[in-house]
Amino acid sequence: MSTSETEKIKCLIIGSGPAGYTAAIYAARANLKPVVYTGMQPGGQLTITTEIENFPGYPQGVSGPQMMDDLQKQAERFKTDIRFGSIASVDLDTQPHVVVSDDGRRMEAETVIIATGASANMLKLPSVEKFQGAGVSACATCDGFFYRGKVVAIVGGGDTACEDASYLSGLCKKVYMIVRRNELRASKAMQARVKQAPNIEILWETQTKEVLGDKTVNAVCLTTKTGEQTIPIDGFFVAIGHHPNSELFSKWIDTDENGYIRTIPGTSRTNVDGVFACGDVQDPVYRQAITAAASGCRAAVDAERYLN
Repeated sequence: MSTSETEKIKCLIIGSGPAGYTAAIYAARANLKPVVYTGMQPGGQLTITTEIENFPGYPQGVSGPQMMDDLQKQAERFKTDIRFGSIASVDLDTQPHVVVSDDGRRMEAETVIIATGASANMLKLPSVEKFQGAGVSACATCDGFFYRGKVVAIVGGGDTACEDASYLSGLCKKVYMIVRRNELRASKAMQARVKQAPNIEILWETQTKEVLGDKTVNAVCLTTKTGEQTIPIDGFFVAIGHHPNSELFSKWIDTDENGYIRTIPGTSRTNVDGVFACGDVQDPVYRQAITAAASGCRAAVDAERYLN
């Protein structure tokens, strides 16, 4: 098909993490002939996760890339049209909705499922990028298990950082909280929890200079008011927030103050007819592969019912 022609699509899924691929599996089995645009990171954030041990059906655990490959193949088994590319623009004022891909293909979609996920805010340090998935993580509940009885550090001073530090303190020998201010931004209850934990040490007015290691993280170099110090650690967690990848749709779709897409309670429906949202782009709370997959199922079922 030439880029000047308009392609008619029943169900367009934007995003290819657990939510997008699960939506594709359900939509394909319902004969909606779904088309998936994978985005710039096919498979989503799980492709940079080394080991997943809490997803049902993998008793020995599975790597993130392998799980995403399995989900992709399952979606393809039911004839999902998976395209490796991104969506450049949308117009949700029209029905069908007009969508244009990054290679200029124009499509009219009767239903659109947004599964673009949320990206963790990471420290802009080369070493943090280098060790991502090899000692650096942005998900304590995903990866904390691998640091049982070990020493870890976590960056952040808000509710998420305190919650993650508290969770890690139940697994790890020692947890350092690296806080650049002289106070926590978290709620009083969360502050009290971390301050009362005997194995959490808060390093006030401290910033990360570099994460150190060979093949995996083994230390962190910190900058303080009095100079630099290096602390031996086994894992380094970043908890300075996430940003939902919802900017492309913000002109039409209702979001909360942080950009997460609002869905009608009990459904995946947005404020725009025929547009549904699933996965981390609409979930500021759980952000787990299993909850994303479940919401992808809901989105596909909701899209099928809408079309019928």
